[in-house]
Amino acid sequence: MSIAIGPYIIDSPVILAPMAGVTDRPFRQLCRKLGAGLVVSEMVTSDTRLWNSRKSRLRLDHGGESSAGGAPISVQIAGGDPEMMAEAARENAKRGAQIIDINMGCPAKKVCKKAAGSALLRDEKLVADILEAVVQSVSVPVTLKIRTGWCTDSRNGARVARMAEDSGISALAVHGRTRACGYRGQAEFDTIAEIVSRVKIPVFANGDIAGAERAREVLDYTGAAAVMIGRAAQGRPWIFREIAHYLATGERLPEPSLEEVRDILLAHLGELHRFYGELMGVRIARKHVGWYLKTLAGSESFRKAFFQLDSAEAQHASVQTWFERRITRGAQAA
Repeated sequence: MSIAIGPYIIDSPVILAPMAGVTDRPFRQLCRKLGAGLVVSEMVTSDTRLWNSRKSRLRLDHGGESSAGGAPISVQIAGGDPEMMAEAARENAKRGAQIIDINMGCPAKKVCKKAAGSALLRDEKLVADILEAVVQSVSVPVTLKIRTGWCTDSRNGARVARMAEDSGISALAVHGRTRACGYRGQAEFDTIAEIVSRVKIPVFANGDIAGAERAREVLDYTGAAAVMIGRAAQGRPWIFREIAHYLATGERLPEPSLEEVRDILLAHLGELHRFYGELMGVRIARKHVGWYLKTLAGSESFRKAFFQLDSAEAQHASVQTWFERRITRGAQAA
């Protein structure tokens, strides 16, 4: 199952969703290594005047990604002004972005207050202007992420999808909730199925897909070309290979061993420390390690202790020691 986005062939129908504060370069590279067919960056503001901040510089850092399994570099931009969005697209393409992704799906209040993210879905004329401006500004493919609409009384996702296709958008990701829903309740896939029936470009189904069987069900129900995984990948980056294997074979992969989880976590930890530097890396590592540990029974007391550690060396040693004890106990009980 391969998907064409412009000249790029995506070799797996399981895609990492862009998530602010999560899909940084270390996490993107890890998910790609573990089976994601495409990974999308954290959203970058379209206001290029703000790109000199440390946060923006890190979000714009794609060093080493172009060689990561041949996957194209996809950068998401957010904003509500067509000219600024076009300029941000051009500048990102100059910096190596091979796909530009437009954010019209983020429900965060601080984004929507600036008439960006999913707030744009209230103004279809502005949506059309932004899509046309960005597509015309770059020679690389442009993709779009939306929600099913602004609220349950205004599910205009199908109309926006047709506009996107007409504007030259190469692929569309749809989260199965409205902006008003946030992340509450259950994602619905009827609107996504309707969108798939109305456009010819690839559609990626997103929302509440936390396992292989669910991914299969969603693809069968909607006819989407791929599933996009967001929160379910936090602490479980191997979910991409699990879903891809199941979609290809109908067989479930076994859960990773404690030894493999340890190795993945330690490698991720090291990349976070290297990418951000010790001070910032230690702080950011806490949430990632916390997500990993949530998947492991009996880790609560260690999680609390880990959050108090303030050096890269201490974080690494504590994770190593905790896993070794668990592995030893398991071997003794066998």
